[in-house]
Amino acid sequence: MSSILYPGSFDPVTNGHLDVAFRAARIFDKVIIAVAVNSEKKPLFSFDERIELLKHACRDHKNIEITSFQGLLVNAVNEFKTDAVLRGLRAVSDFEYEFQMALMNRQLNDKCETIFLMPSPEYSYVSSRLIKEIAFCGGDISEFVPDFVTGAIKAKREKGSVL
Repeated sequence: MSSILYPGSFDPVTNGHLDVAFRAARIFDKVIIAVAVNSEKKPLFSFDERIELLKHACRDHKNIEITSFQGLLVNAVNEFKTDAVLRGLRAVSDFEYEFQMALMNRQLNDKCETIFLMPSPEYSYVSSRLIKEIAFCGGDISEFVPDFVTGAIKAKREKGSVL
């Protein structure tokens, strides 16, 4: 059984994330989407909220599992017994960082392979950071995220949550 680990902060999950995950689910027997802690980011949604949003988004995909992890990605690869790490590449600007991370992960664990998928063209410019900025400035994000994510962000905005 082939499996792949798709790590990320998913704050919030976007249609681009889902496009990559759903396409990977056609290739691999199992896709494990793992919400990670990123100390460089201040999340809008809590761990539990992000996991629930992902579970809702992936509810029709039986071979996608939602979980979380802390610490090194290479340790999560071992913990979840996956064959590789899945990373999305939106643009050439993503490549340098992702390439460096893939090489470092392989140096830390020579069994840690990384597979890159590009999102469909209509999602190639979508990022969680931009989604939050647009939403908190009152813009329409409905074409970039699932409806329930739009609602969750609107609720955060109405409560006065900040980026």
